[in-house]
Amino acid sequence: MNLTIFSGPPSSGKTSVILKTIDSFKRRGLKVGVVKFDCLYTDDDIMYEKAGIPVRKGLSGGLCPDHFFASNIEGVVKWGVKEELDLLISESAGLCNRCSPYLQDVKGVCVIDNLSGINTPKKIGPMLKSADVVVITKGDIVSQAEREVFAARVNAVNPKAAVMHVNGLSGQGAYELSTLLYDEKMMINSVQGMKLRFPMPSAMCSYCLGETRIGESYQLGNTKKMLWEE
Repeated sequence: MNLTIFSGPPSSGKTSVILKTIDSFKRRGLKVGVVKFDCLYTDDDIMYEKAGIPVRKGLSGGLCPDHFFASNIEGVVKWGVKEELDLLISESAGLCNRCSPYLQDVKGVCVIDNLSGINTPKKIGPMLKSADVVVITKGDIVSQAEREVFAARVNAVNPKAAVMHVNGLSGQGAYELSTLLYDEKMMINSVQGMKLRFPMPSAMCSYCLGETRIGESYQLGNTKKMLWEE
């Protein structure tokens, strides 16, 4: 089975891109399943079910969604193997733009949209900088010049990635994306022992453990203070 990890900011069009890309895989006779990770709520699993795609969802609740991902990805892969999938897609929440849910030797795709702002590529951390493929969506809403400038900003942040435009509504570019995701040389049946490409965001402080009061006397553990000039 192949494994591909999709991430990206909220509402960037990840689910729409995945659905259109899976259509291309279906025409090639490949069985694809999806596991959707999110925080509090998602109904994306219903969209996948309506499309006849095997799907599971995981809600992290009060935990960082990508720490939740790292704790559960082994079980996700076992489910995919049990379902006899040719390709398993993991869709991450990617809420803080600092997330780094990619694994070494597993294809990583970052989805980002043209409407997010010209400086957005600089604001996104390993989620964009360590991706193998960067998909830019909503290009039909902006001008050709804006598309080219935005793509150049993405390329400046991650010059090694393949940068491509995909329309989540019409499916334009989805077939080209599908040709980059499935590779018979990257078959796996377990991710046990694999490493993350970049360390997760770290915090173990009193607020992580349920503290709600504000003030230095209530702050313990891994905390970080801003520097203020006298």
